[in-house]
Amino acid sequence: MTAYAPETRGEGLRVAIVWSRFNEDIVRELLTACDRELVALGVSPADIDVVSVPGALELPLVLQALALTRQGFGPRYDALVALGAVIRGETYHFEVVSNESARGILDVQLETGVPIANGVLTTSTEEQARERAGVKGAEAARVAVEIANTLKAVAG
Repeated sequence: MTAYAPETRGEGLRVAIVWSRFNEDIVRELLTACDRELVALGVSPADIDVVSVPGALELPLVLQALALTRQGFGPRYDALVALGAVIRGETYHFEVVSNESARGILDVQLETGVPIANGVLTTSTEEQARERAGVKGAEAARVAVEIANTLKAVAG
């Protein structure tokens, strides 16, 4: 039996973060925590690219464009991170944005083989989003690094 242990060292990894400007003050907290954690894990600041988009529904398209960029014979990025904050309102729009952005992120990951850590908050209130932003931003960074390393390990 071969067991692959979680590996969260980020040295040598290239990571891109795509963040939504909707609910910008909350998402900037996610972004700061994610960037800080990537560097703490050993990812060089020079190997972290950051792109902003208007809202959560625009995340999948830009993630797909980044996942398809090449460097040499392989993908330019070892992992991607999606960051956003979707807060429940009084209309059905919350469900549409939450579900479709999550589905798009998952589809891009499965279609391209480039791992994407989904750090899009979906909360009932702004207060809930603020409470989670720092923790979830750092968590998304750890997930991105671990999954990038796991894919490299299983690919041999």
